[in-house]
Amino acid sequence: MSVCVCGLRAAMGNSQKKAPGHGEGGGPHSQPGTPGYKRSHGNNTANSKEVQGKSPAVNGTLPADKSQDEPQGSGPAHSGTAGASCNLDAPCGALLPPLARLKNEGNMLFKNGQFGDALEKYTQAIDRCIEAGIDSPEDLCILYSNRAACYLKDGSSADCIQDCTRALELRPFSLKPLLRRAMAYETLERYSKAYADYKTVLQIDTSVQAAHDSVHRITKMLIEQDGPDWREKLPEIPKVPLSAQQHYKDEAERAARAEQEKARKAEARFTLLKQEGNDAAKNGQFQGAVDKYSECLAIKPNECAIYTNRALCYLKLEGFAEAKQDCDSALQIEPNNKKAFYRRALAHKGLKDYLSASTDLQEVLQLDLNVQEAEQELETVTSLLRESLLAHSQGEVSLPTRDKN
Repeated sequence: MSVCVCGLRAAMGNSQKKAPGHGEGGGPHSQPGTPGYKRSHGNNTANSKEVQGKSPAVNGTLPADKSQDEPQGSGPAHSGTAGASCNLDAPCGALLPPLARLKNEGNMLFKNGQFGDALEKYTQAIDRCIEAGIDSPEDLCILYSNRAACYLKDGSSADCIQDCTRALELRPFSLKPLLRRAMAYETLERYSKAYADYKTVLQIDTSVQAAHDSVHRITKMLIEQDGPDWREKLPEIPKVPLSAQQHYKDEAERAARAEQEKARKAEARFTLLKQEGNDAAKNGQFQGAVDKYSECLAIKPNECAIYTNRALCYLKLEGFAEAKQDCDSALQIEPNNKKAFYRRALAHKGLKDYLSASTDLQEVLQLDLNVQEAEQELETVTSLLRESLLAHSQGEVSLPTRDKN
């Protein structure tokens, strides 16, 4: 019994739709100060033997305005594919190692959006500090401030205010507790107190745009609420001493330098691991290369070239499912990456999903008609698909189900 060629062509023609792997990531970020804020084709080759080379240099400068949502005293971040993590054993001021670990665990949980769990870690750290009689106002201030951030995220504004007030008793004019308390006051519609805290924040750091926006917004509310004499009904706004302002500036500069140094070390480590992975792959040590590339992704999880490089190694190791997954990740980052399409086609071929393999090879050729490897593989895959359809029509085997993911 012969297979209808026109039916085969139709099956392959329908496969020219975009294959899965063009995902969208991320969502809107919460804005501080808001109540309730609860076709470049690259290289002209998709050679499966090529390991992608140099990565672009990372800008060593810090963002102009770090989010006030971020917990204080965070350790060096090592984001991986499973989510943000941190060095749980990093030292934290004068805290003993077990207490520093609790704080670091809280920071990690907070960054991953697990605010209730983070709150528990900060609470344990606070309780144990008090029990041990640790005299470190700065560390306790940060713990209370971080727990306040958890309360704010969970909508517990009154608890947030209480923790921020305690933090400010320990370290007067600390910026983050002031800002978080202002947000909590505003959420509770206690506008006069929120206004006072926002104005105090701006004495410490005039660049906090969230405070400027909130002062402008609250002023209108207070005028509507209290009339033209609204200023007379405000609580006293403390005068921030110059020493406190200078301390904040010095602290911010030290933190910026520390972050830059962390970024520099992380970039150097990433570059070294990538080169070691490339060398291992060129020497046929594919499992060793996989390990190096995996370490790279723990540092920089959005590097497309690392996913395609690791996918090549998985192909050599006949880990076709893993290779496909890495190519999916690469295509989420760069939807028109030829190497990712080509290597995913090889992974589909290894998984005997010939229809998906033909789809990806056609994608490669749509992006660049000069990729001879793709033309040759498409002929091979077309032949294998024809044989598979023939065998299926004769009831010998089941045609593989296409991966819908």
